[in-house]
Amino acid sequence: MSDIAAKAPVKPARRRLLASRLVPYLLLQALIVIATILGLRLLQPSDPDDHAVTAFSLQEDGVTRPVTLPHFTASRYSLADPPLYTGTFTFRSGDAASGWSVYLPRFSNAAEVAVNGVAVLDSRRDANANRPDRNTPQIALIPASLLRDGSNEITVRLFVWGPLKGFLDTVYVGPDAALRPAYEARTLLFVTLQVVFSAWQSILAVILAIMWLMRRREPVYGVLAVAMVLGVIQAFMPPPVPPFTVSRLPAVLLASAPIESALIVAFGVLFFGWRWPRYGILLFAPGLIIFVVGLIAGPPLPRILFLVLGIPTVGLSLFLMAGVTAAAVIRRQDAASFTIGCAVTIVLTCWIHDMLSVFEIVTNERIFVSRLSYSAMLVAIGAGLTWRFARALNQVDSFAGQLVTRVREAEERLKASFAREEERARASALANERTRLMRDLHDGLGGQLVSIVALSERGHEGATITDAARAALKDLRLVIDSMDDIGGDLMLALGSWRERATAQLRPHDIALDWRVTTPQGLPLHPELRPWHVIQIVRILDEAVTNAVKHAKARHIAVTIETLEGERNDQGPYGVISVTDDGCGFALAGNGEAAGASQTARGLRNMRSRAARCGAVLDLSSEGSGTRVRLQLPRTFPDSDAAAG
Repeated sequence: MSDIAAKAPVKPARRRLLASRLVPYLLLQALIVIATILGLRLLQPSDPDDHAVTAFSLQEDGVTRPVTLPHFTASRYSLADPPLYTGTFTFRSGDAASGWSVYLPRFSNAAEVAVNGVAVLDSRRDANANRPDRNTPQIALIPASLLRDGSNEITVRLFVWGPLKGFLDTVYVGPDAALRPAYEARTLLFVTLQVVFSAWQSILAVILAIMWLMRRREPVYGVLAVAMVLGVIQAFMPPPVPPFTVSRLPAVLLASAPIESALIVAFGVLFFGWRWPRYGILLFAPGLIIFVVGLIAGPPLPRILFLVLGIPTVGLSLFLMAGVTAAAVIRRQDAASFTIGCAVTIVLTCWIHDMLSVFEIVTNERIFVSRLSYSAMLVAIGAGLTWRFARALNQVDSFAGQLVTRVREAEERLKASFAREEERARASALANERTRLMRDLHDGLGGQLVSIVALSERGHEGATITDAARAALKDLRLVIDSMDDIGGDLMLALGSWRERATAQLRPHDIALDWRVTTPQGLPLHPELRPWHVIQIVRILDEAVTNAVKHAKARHIAVTIETLEGERNDQGPYGVISVTDDGCGFALAGNGEAAGASQTARGLRNMRSRAARCGAVLDLSSEGSGTRVRLQLPRTFPDSDAAAG
């Protein structure tokens, strides 16, 4: 029960939140509607009323009656017997120097103007002048030879091919200098501006199409690009003028408006992150029907279908777009939804204004502005999308710049860290080297010096002390020689050892046979360190010493060779063998020497030193000699930890 009580206030709170967002938005749209209506009134061009001709007699369907312009004709189709408006204007011979013109602000669908029975203007020569969505004005100079001092006759023949009724606005006749500014102002507002917006649409359509091609996961760009292309087609493809009606262009032009409006709804749904509903495809049905009927049947059926299906589809799409943007404003509360919502409200207001003119509720004018506002809305939306895309690129560039800065800072920190680590490694290596030297001096030279002191204190003979001193000097030389930089070439250290071993064996009358079986000697080892060298040299010293002291050998052979690995991925490795012709010794089952403990301890030391270098020591003794085989590693270890 407590959960139900807790959930009960949720709906009222949500309604209050929606109302707090929707009410201000609706008030803003109401202000935009008022501002749009006032703008339509203020932007209405001012015509030269001093030269207006409004009183005409209309001959239509065999009946003549007086009418006052602006005027709507009764017939929707009057190509065979067009309505004829006949009026008069006054001309003074003193005004002939300035030149006179006849000016038609608005008409539909086409008009032919004659002065004193001679035609001076025929809008059918310009197909774009007969488009109801352009509000195209027309002006023509009246030849001076046609003008008579006093009253002159003017006739306007109105050609109507539906589906709307014909319309003729006030006719102006007077000096060209007085009529031309009004004509140019209307041309700028209702023709040039429309072309400019359409040109912007074509440019933005290309940009949006490129965006969509580069980002296929965002179809919103492609949908808006197609909508703009249809608008450009409608703006720049000239429609045929009756009686030349054998063309399929009207189907394309009439069908593009409802399809274009349906695409705008699809754009709004996708732009605000909603899924396009399955039944949404029905919104494209009216435009497709008009297009297919236009391709099969001739006029006026496509125009009638456009009036029945196309115009309501455009209005329905605008209302749907208004609802989509209102829902987006409630949910998102961002600038994009507010901006698009305001643009849709302006277009919807203009569309309602045009519908009032179509149904002759507004009887004093017929100026269609929804196409102009619609193009302006598309340009605004396309510019907004382009701006958003450019802002995203700027954000990416900014992020990339920040990333570069952070990477540079991280590199500096890493360099400093590496420098500290190198310093620590250098200090650690120096400490390890000092420890090794201390251990080597303690184990070798230190022990020999202690022996010398002990022998001197016990009063032993000088020869014994001399031998101990020589052994101490030998260890000191060994430690000093191990500090030399041999560049990873173990053969240099072995050459120094050979000289010392030869000198050691000479008093015992033992020959040293030095054999290098491979031209390159031993492989180079860049990772070779002094402590590796000293371990190897001491192993060889121990082997030679054992051969002299225990085996009573007369001949010692040292063999150096390089062997290849058993597999292709294994590199070469070196082997050093020390062989004597002494009496040998017995080996236990574990490979150690049997019997003499001193000999066994020496062999264990040799194996330990070999393991510390990553080498493998192999002993063999068959009673007639001993062989010590030291197999060097392919890569020497970095520390003594390799010894296990």
